[in-house]
Amino acid sequence: MDTHVLVVEDQQDIANLIRINLEMIGNKVICCHNAKDAFQQLSAHTFQLILLDLNLPDMDGLDICKKIRSTDAIVPIMMLTARTEELDRVQGLEAGADDYLAKPFSVLELQARVKALLRRSNVQAVKNEEPEKIKIADLIIDQATHSVRRNDTLITLTSTEFSLLLFLAKSPGRVYSREQLLAEVWDYHNDCYEHTVNSHMNRLRNKIEPNPAQPTYIKTVWGVGYKLEVNDVT
Repeated sequence: MDTHVLVVEDQQDIANLIRINLEMIGNKVICCHNAKDAFQQLSAHTFQLILLDLNLPDMDGLDICKKIRSTDAIVPIMMLTARTEELDRVQGLEAGADDYLAKPFSVLELQARVKALLRRSNVQAVKNEEPEKIKIADLIIDQATHSVRRNDTLITLTSTEFSLLLFLAKSPGRVYSREQLLAEVWDYHNDCYEHTVNSHMNRLRNKIEPNPAQPTYIKTVWGVGYKLEVNDVT
Protein backbone atom coordinates (compact mmCIF):
# COMPACT_ATOMS: atom_id res chain seq x y z
CA MET A 1 0.00 0.00 0.00
CA ASP A 2 1.27 3.43 -0.92
CA THR A 3 2.24 5.84 1.85
CA HIS A 4 0.81 9.32 1.32
CA VAL A 5 2.55 12.29 2.91
CA LEU A 6 1.29 15.87 3.14
CA VAL A 7 3.99 18.54 3.24
CA VAL A 8 2.82 21.98 4.43
CA GLU A 9 5.69 24.38 3.79
CA ASP A 10 5.43 27.94 2.46
CA GLN A 11 8.91 28.00 0.90
CA GLN A 12 8.46 26.19 -2.40
CA ASP A 13 12.12 25.29 -2.80
CA ILE A 14 12.18 23.57 0.59
CA ALA A 15 8.85 21.86 -0.11
CA ASN A 16 10.18 20.53 -3.43
CA LEU A 17 13.38 19.33 -1.76
CA ILE A 18 11.34 17.43 0.81
CA ARG A 19 9.03 15.99 -1.85
CA ILE A 20 11.91 14.73 -4.01
CA ASN A 21 13.67 13.06 -1.09
CA LEU A 22 10.55 11.45 0.33
CA GLU A 23 9.56 10.15 -3.09
CA MET A 24 13.03 8.60 -3.32
CA ILE A 25 12.17 6.33 -0.36
CA GLY A 26 8.81 5.28 -1.79
CA ASN A 27 6.29 7.85 -0.59
CA LYS A 28 3.64 9.71 -2.55
CA VAL A 29 3.84 13.38 -1.60
CA ILE A 30 1.46 16.34 -1.92
CA CYS A 31 2.81 19.80 -1.11
CA CYS A 32 0.82 22.79 0.15
CA HIS A 33 2.12 26.26 0.87
CA ASN A 34 -0.58 27.57 3.23
CA ALA A 35 -3.11 26.37 5.79
CA LYS A 36 -6.15 26.81 3.57
CA ASP A 37 -4.84 24.43 0.92
CA ALA A 38 -3.64 22.02 3.60
CA PHE A 39 -7.10 21.67 5.14
CA GLN A 40 -8.61 21.17 1.68
CA GLN A 41 -6.18 18.30 1.08
CA LEU A 42 -6.90 16.81 4.50
CA SER A 43 -10.62 16.88 3.71
CA ALA A 44 -10.14 15.19 0.35
CA HIS A 45 -7.45 12.60 1.11
CA THR A 46 -6.12 10.30 3.80
CA PHE A 47 -2.48 10.78 4.75
CA GLN A 48 -0.15 8.55 6.72
CA LEU A 49 2.14 11.44 7.71
CA ILE A 50 2.06 15.25 7.83
CA LEU A 51 5.15 17.47 7.72
CA LEU A 52 4.08 20.86 9.01
CA ASP A 53 6.05 24.11 8.96
CA LEU A 54 5.55 26.34 11.99
CA ASN A 55 5.70 29.59 10.01
CA LEU A 56 2.92 29.83 7.43
CA PRO A 57 1.46 32.98 5.88
CA ASP A 58 -2.19 32.46 6.89
CA MET A 59 -2.07 30.47 10.13
CA ASP A 60 0.46 29.53 12.77
CA GLY A 61 1.66 25.94 12.56
CA LEU A 62 0.87 25.34 16.24
CA ASP A 63 -2.77 26.25 15.66
CA ILE A 64 -2.91 24.01 12.59
CA CYS A 65 -1.50 21.13 14.60
CA LYS A 66 -4.06 21.62 17.37
CA LYS A 67 -6.89 21.76 14.83
CA ILE A 68 -5.73 18.54 13.17
CA ARG A 69 -5.44 16.84 16.55
CA SER A 70 -9.00 17.86 17.45
CA THR A 71 -10.30 15.57 14.72
CA ASP A 72 -7.44 13.10 14.14
CA ALA A 73 -5.42 11.81 17.07
CA ILE A 74 -3.60 9.14 15.08
CA VAL A 75 -1.87 10.61 12.02
CA PRO A 76 1.81 11.31 12.79
CA ILE A 77 2.81 14.98 12.58
CA MET A 78 6.37 16.21 12.21
CA MET A 79 6.97 19.89 12.81
CA LEU A 80 9.46 21.74 10.60
CA THR A 81 10.87 24.76 12.36
CA ALA A 82 13.56 27.38 11.92
CA ARG A 83 12.85 28.65 15.43
CA THR A 84 15.87 28.01 17.60
CA GLU A 85 14.39 28.40 21.07
CA GLU A 86 13.76 25.15 22.92
CA LEU A 87 10.42 26.52 24.14
CA ASP A 88 9.17 26.77 20.55
CA ARG A 89 9.99 23.11 19.96
CA VAL A 90 8.39 22.04 23.21
CA GLN A 91 5.24 23.98 22.34
CA GLY A 92 5.07 22.08 19.06
CA LEU A 93 5.27 18.76 20.88
CA GLU A 94 2.73 19.86 23.46
CA ALA A 95 0.38 20.92 20.65
CA GLY A 96 0.28 17.30 19.49
CA ALA A 97 3.25 16.87 17.16
CA ASP A 98 5.02 13.51 17.30
CA ASP A 99 8.40 14.90 16.30
CA TYR A 100 10.14 17.99 14.99
CA LEU A 101 12.96 18.66 12.58
CA ALA A 102 14.98 21.86 12.87
CA LYS A 103 15.97 23.82 9.78
CA PRO A 104 18.41 23.57 8.17
CA PHE A 105 18.36 19.78 8.09
CA SER A 106 20.17 17.09 6.13
CA VAL A 107 18.13 15.04 3.67
CA LEU A 108 19.48 11.85 5.23
CA GLU A 109 18.15 12.85 8.64
CA LEU A 110 14.84 13.82 7.05
CA GLN A 111 14.52 10.40 5.41
CA ALA A 112 15.56 8.56 8.57
CA ARG A 113 13.12 10.45 10.79
CA VAL A 114 10.25 9.96 8.34
CA LYS A 115 10.97 6.22 8.15
CA ALA A 116 10.98 6.00 11.94
CA LEU A 117 7.68 7.87 12.27
CA LEU A 118 5.98 5.73 9.65
CA ARG A 119 7.35 2.57 11.22
CA ARG A 120 5.89 3.52 14.60
CA SER A 121 2.52 4.40 13.13
CA ASN A 122 2.03 1.11 11.28
CA VAL A 123 0.02 -1.51 13.11
CA GLN A 124 2.45 -4.39 13.50
CA ALA A 125 1.38 -8.02 13.65
CA VAL A 126 1.47 -9.28 17.21
CA LYS A 127 4.14 -11.91 17.68
CA ASN A 128 2.85 -15.31 18.72
CA GLU A 129 4.87 -15.30 21.94
CA GLU A 130 3.48 -11.94 23.01
CA PRO A 131 0.03 -11.45 24.54
CA GLU A 132 -2.32 -9.31 22.51
CA LYS A 133 -3.36 -7.42 25.60
CA ILE A 134 -1.24 -6.11 28.47
CA LYS A 135 -3.00 -5.23 31.73
CA ILE A 136 -1.44 -2.81 34.20
CA ALA A 137 -3.83 -2.26 37.11
CA ASP A 138 -7.04 -1.01 35.42
CA LEU A 139 -5.20 -0.02 32.22
CA ILE A 140 -5.56 -2.39 29.24
CA ILE A 141 -3.23 -2.01 26.26
CA ASP A 142 -4.34 -3.89 23.14
CA GLN A 143 -1.48 -4.45 20.70
CA ALA A 144 -3.69 -5.89 17.97
CA THR A 145 -5.92 -2.83 17.71
CA HIS A 146 -3.46 -0.20 19.00
CA SER A 147 -6.02 0.86 21.59
CA VAL A 148 -5.90 1.66 25.29
CA ARG A 149 -8.71 1.49 27.83
CA ARG A 150 -9.00 2.40 31.47
CA ASN A 151 -12.03 0.96 33.27
CA ASP A 152 -13.62 0.25 29.86
CA THR A 153 -13.16 3.88 28.77
CA LEU A 154 -11.33 4.24 25.47
CA ILE A 155 -8.28 6.55 25.64
CA THR A 156 -7.24 8.07 22.33
CA LEU A 157 -3.47 8.17 21.86
CA THR A 158 -1.26 9.21 18.97
CA SER A 159 0.88 6.48 17.40
CA THR A 160 3.96 7.72 19.24
CA GLU A 161 2.17 7.94 22.58
CA PHE A 162 0.94 4.38 22.10
CA SER A 163 4.43 3.14 21.19
CA LEU A 164 5.88 4.83 24.27
CA LEU A 165 3.25 3.38 26.61
CA LEU A 166 3.57 -0.08 25.08
CA PHE A 167 7.34 -0.04 25.43
CA LEU A 168 7.10 0.81 29.13
CA ALA A 169 4.33 -1.74 29.67
CA LYS A 170 6.39 -4.60 28.25
CA SER A 171 8.81 -4.20 31.17
CA PRO A 172 6.69 -2.86 34.05
CA GLY A 173 8.70 -1.58 36.97
CA ARG A 174 11.87 -1.18 34.93
CA VAL A 175 13.35 2.31 34.87
CA TYR A 176 14.40 3.73 31.50
CA SER A 177 16.50 6.83 31.01
CA ARG A 178 15.43 9.47 28.50
CA GLU A 179 18.36 8.44 26.30
CA GLN A 180 17.15 4.82 26.30
CA LEU A 181 13.60 5.86 25.43
CA LEU A 182 14.83 8.05 22.59
CA ALA A 183 16.82 5.15 21.17
CA GLU A 184 14.09 2.53 21.56
CA VAL A 185 10.93 4.49 20.73
CA TRP A 186 12.18 7.30 18.49
CA ASP A 187 15.29 5.62 17.04
CA TYR A 188 17.35 8.63 18.12
CA HIS A 189 20.83 8.49 19.54
CA ASN A 190 21.21 12.13 20.51
CA ASP A 191 20.40 13.42 23.98
CA CYS A 192 19.70 16.88 22.55
CA TYR A 193 16.13 15.66 22.01
CA GLU A 194 15.43 14.73 25.63
CA HIS A 195 12.62 17.28 25.88
CA THR A 196 10.83 15.22 23.20
CA VAL A 197 10.51 12.47 25.81
CA ASN A 198 9.42 14.92 28.51
CA SER A 199 6.71 16.45 26.33
CA HIS A 200 5.31 13.07 25.32
CA MET A 201 5.33 11.89 28.92
CA ASN A 202 3.32 14.98 29.90
CA ARG A 203 0.81 14.34 27.12
CA LEU A 204 0.56 10.65 27.97
CA ARG A 205 -0.01 11.36 31.65
CA ASN A 206 -2.71 13.90 30.83
CA LYS A 207 -4.56 11.18 28.92
CA ILE A 208 -4.12 8.03 31.02
CA GLU A 209 -3.71 9.26 34.58
CA PRO A 210 -6.78 9.76 36.81
CA ASN A 211 -4.85 12.70 38.33
CA PRO A 212 -1.91 13.82 36.14
CA ALA A 213 -0.57 15.98 38.98
CA GLN A 214 -0.11 12.83 41.06
CA PRO A 215 0.67 10.05 38.56
CA THR A 216 -0.22 6.50 39.50
CA TYR A 217 0.91 4.77 36.30
CA ILE A 218 3.98 6.56 34.94
CA LYS A 219 6.45 7.40 37.65
CA THR A 220 9.42 9.74 37.39
CA VAL A 221 12.58 8.39 38.96
CA TRP A 222 14.44 11.63 39.57
CA GLY A 223 17.89 11.76 38.09
CA VAL A 224 17.30 8.53 36.18
CA GLY A 225 14.18 8.45 33.99
CA TYR A 226 10.71 6.90 33.92
CA LYS A 227 8.96 3.63 34.68
CA LEU A 228 5.46 2.20 34.44
CA GLU A 229 4.26 1.39 37.95
CA VAL A 230 3.13 -2.21 38.55
CA ASN A 231 1.13 -1.62 41.73
CA ASP A 232 -2.65 -1.62 41.58
CA VAL A 233 -4.23 1.80 41.22
CA THR A 234 -6.24 2.80 44.26
